[in-house]
Amino acid sequence: MGLLEGKVAIITGAGTGIGRAHALLFARQGAAVVVNDLGGTLDGVGADKSSAQAVVDEIISRGGSACANDADVADPDAVDKLFQEAIQSFGRIDILVNNAGILRDKTLHKMDTEMWDQVIRVHL
Repeated sequence: MGLLEGKVAIITGAGTGIGRAHALLFARQGAAVVVNDLGGTLDGVGADKSSAQAVVDEIISRGGSACANDADVADPDAVDKLFQEAIQSFGRIDILVNNAGILRDKTLHKMDTEMWDQVIRVHL
């Protein structure tokens, strides 16, 4: 029995990198995991649910429970649907890991307002 047995976790940005590692660890510890990832590039361009689905497939192949979600965490309506999907799929939400993020290849003083706003919308 894992430390998170019976818990339900939403993990944003869980299609790759640290978020993927969080999702796999939480599942290994017994949590049902909603793997959220818009599937865009590191700079936030595009969308592709396949990275989230690949993590879900890996969790399920190891005997865990998971579902994929491609909500844009910067969109409040999409986040509402993300939470509704978690509750529909697993009955509740116990844990939220806000891991989603995008990069801008600029130092702070070289960012324009639009770049700054995009980063803040996703990260916060």
